[in-house]
Amino acid sequence: MFDYTFQWSQAMARLPQMLDGAATTMEVAILSMLIGIVLAIVLTVLRRSPVAPLRAIARTWVEIARNTPALFQIYMAHFGIASFGIHLSPFTSLLIGITFNNAGYLAENFRGALKAIPDTQIRAGRSLGMSEMQAFRHIVLPQMLRVAFLPMTNQMVWAVLMTSLGVTVGMNSDLYGVTQDLNALTFRTFELFAIAGVIFYLITKLITLGARLLAARLFRY
Repeated sequence: MFDYTFQWSQAMARLPQMLDGAATTMEVAILSMLIGIVLAIVLTVLRRSPVAPLRAIARTWVEIARNTPALFQIYMAHFGIASFGIHLSPFTSLLIGITFNNAGYLAENFRGALKAIPDTQIRAGRSLGMSEMQAFRHIVLPQMLRVAFLPMTNQMVWAVLMTSLGVTVGMNSDLYGVTQDLNALTFRTFELFAIAGVIFYLITKLITLGARLLAARLFRY
């Protein structure tokens, strides 16, 4: 028999703490994206390298990131590295795990974006006296980021959602971790997690809307 009594006032009283957790969630997601984009660009360059070991390293990174669970990657950053005597904080482990995942997926997105850019762009840059790397940096890279902009937005949304996995390595300062701790104190499971779900939803919708508005402004012809 359904006899659960909703007590939204108790849950709403904890909203400031949950919003602080949401700020930490955004901090992890944004940092993981910024670092992930840089690493993905490096991986993209390495995959084009004439040096076979460098290409192999880049391919291995992408394959592991895209074909193993994000939880596994976070566990390896926290518990796996600890096996060698290197102990990282839950925040750092979560950041490393999500960054590793972001870099792998973004590198694949960048590879697809490069296919949309004619090879003649490099040759045009070389004809102007640029080296191949200069042509890539000044001509190809801006176009590649433009093509991959919306897929990067999707990855940012995924990064926000992945932060909830931090609870498995003891992270309790993000939105999900704070919600879980509050639930242990108040036992208002439905109300607290419903509010957390709404906050996650609003964050991801704002990211998507903001990206569309930014794309419409930056990429007008």
